[in-house]
Amino acid sequence: MADPLPDPIPAATLVLFRETGAAPPDLLFVERARTMAFAAGAIVFPGGRVDPGDRDLAHALGGDADDMAARIAAVRETIEEAGIAVGLDRLPDPDALDRLRSGLNAHGSFADLLADEGLALDPEALIPFARWCPRLAHVRIFDTRFYVARLPDGAPDPVVDATENVRAFWRGAADMLDDVAAGAARAIFPTRRNLERLAGFASFGDAVANARAFPVRTVAPWTETRDGDPHLCIPDDLGYPVTAEPLASAMRG
Repeated sequence: MADPLPDPIPAATLVLFRETGAAPPDLLFVERARTMAFAAGAIVFPGGRVDPGDRDLAHALGGDADDMAARIAAVRETIEEAGIAVGLDRLPDPDALDRLRSGLNAHGSFADLLADEGLALDPEALIPFARWCPRLAHVRIFDTRFYVARLPDGAPDPVVDATENVRAFWRGAADMLDDVAAGAARAIFPTRRNLERLAGFASFGDAVANARAFPVRTVAPWTETRDGDPHLCIPDDLGYPVTAEPLASAMRG
């Protein structure tokens, strides 16, 4: 009998939009260090696991504790990984942002750091977009909530954390898909499927409308045989234009 799979790790990720005028919006990406245990060398959106401090702060704010904790984790991780503050009641000045980031990297309390700077969370700035929980053997299992948000006016350029990630940069969804297809970038299965969905949006408003048009139901990919070959599949009613990929080419973490 196979060993039971471990419980999923709650996590959150933020798809941050930078609108540039006539062109489709840019999205913020980080490239994972090749030494990381999960998604080594892959391009991902900023994010990470939900910490106990995120849950404590979520309970203080009220509402759906799991959703609120994930929003807080997405805000915190984007500050840590890229040096960009989203989902706060105002944009911190450069010195305040540096103190926030340094404090978080030193494992300080996010709640205390925000209070020290006179800042408060604005979780409504993050719009629920998707939720993925690939339960695959031999791969670390994350239950990840995806949110979309718009880059605040006056926000600084991203600066990589140089620990978990080696690069932070802006790129359009369609261009990133081209990079992945050409072998110039690597993307795990959930990132690639979400990029295909995001590539259809001409604006942040389009993304919000699409997010509200489809239920945020947990996507748990499964394997089935199609045309004689095993494929990794997802539901066809959640807004994704591509719902299957040959197992041989799917990067799963």
